[in-house]
Amino acid sequence: MSGPRDPDCLFCKIVAGDIPADTVHETETTVAFRDIEPQAPVHVLVIPRHHHSDAAALAADEPQTAVDLLNAAAAVAAQEGLDDGYRLVFNTGAGANQLVFHVHAHVLGGRRMGWPPG
Repeated sequence: MSGPRDPDCLFCKIVAGDIPADTVHETETTVAFRDIEPQAPVHVLVIPRHHHSDAAALAADEPQTAVDLLNAAAAVAAQEGLDDGYRLVFNTGAGANQLVFHVHAHVLGGRRMGWPPG
């Protein structure tokens, strides 16, 4: 599903203010908030305000918002002091462990980001 809001979507409810979040950055088209189960010292999710199931849907439906999301992720990284680098992750689909089907970028940093993660 793509569109302004999905009433059953957790992240749409955060955008609407129905569910609180530790918001760290906002633009006209994006919202960024701290992950409730951080996998790194800095773990922020950056989402578009409109509902799109994954990164491919966002790029197809609202390409400028996809650019805005990447710019917001870079702004979050700078704001959080991730000068040594950061990881930007999009999980796409259940097989990739996407748990909320509203596109979101994970901004991860604050520690060495080796592979495998951990």
